[in-house]
Amino acid sequence: MQKLEWKEIKDWDAKAIDAKVGEIRRQLFEMRMQKAAAGYEKPHHFKVAKKNIAKLLTAKTQNAKGDK
Repeated sequence: MQKLEWKEIKDWDAKAIDAKVGEIRRQLFEMRMQKAAAGYEKPHHFKVAKKNIAKLLTAKTQNAKGDK
């Protein structure tokens, strides 16, 4: 899981942001299943995934406000 930088995502359109959020949420779900089954070796990925989702949703909101 790689940390997303604000300068990368601030110019994305809503469709790209929604697609990436869906992808990260799916990865987060899979990580939770692995953690429950056998333990996940890199627990810091949970924190990175949650922060990436928050950044993407913030960018989407700010882009929507800027379009008005």
